[in-house]
Amino acid sequence: MEKKLKGVKIIFVVGGPGSGKGTQCEKIVEKYGFTHLSSGDLLREEVRSGSERGKTLSEIMEKGELVPLDTVLDMLKEAILAKAETSKGFLIDGYPREVAQGEAFEKKIGSPTLLLYIDAGSETMVERLLKRGETSGRVDDNEETIKSRLKTYYSATEPVIKFYEGRGIVRRINAEGSEMGGPGLKSDLRYFPAV
Repeated sequence: MEKKLKGVKIIFVVGGPGSGKGTQCEKIVEKYGFTHLSSGDLLREEVRSGSERGKTLSEIMEKGELVPLDTVLDMLKEAILAKAETSKGFLIDGYPREVAQGEAFEKKIGSPTLLLYIDAGSETMVERLLKRGETSGRVDDNEETIKSRLKTYYSATEPVIKFYEGRGIVRRINAEGSEMGGPGLKSDLRYFPAV
């Protein structure tokens, strides 16, 4: 099993809410054949499956508690192993949210090849989320909650970016612009062939 993970290209994708992480991941999947994995999506799929683990996760999430990190890592590892032989690499969306999560991922799964930082200003992210809120029906797409989410994001993620900058593997994509990814994507994707 560990053999399957050797040499697997893993890219952490971080960016604030509304930065355009999902949009950028879609473009990378389309152009480079990577597999997009979101821990949130994996958790929701497991709950929908009705498995024993899904039932336990549902109880944890209904109480508003955080799912244990080991459970999230197990699910990510299973998803990577399932496609390790057919995927050109993996985009781990919205992960890690703090340095300790990155370190735990490396011990259990492997080291990232790259950390892709989808960089949009807070005003841009607030504007995008408020616009999304007009049609999404999401209760967290309101100005007060958005500003709180951004504050949490910045305090947790800046140390992550600095940690991986120390290793020289951070690539920033300018995510300002009209297509949630604006002008920076074309030039910054030049990093992928070398990954």
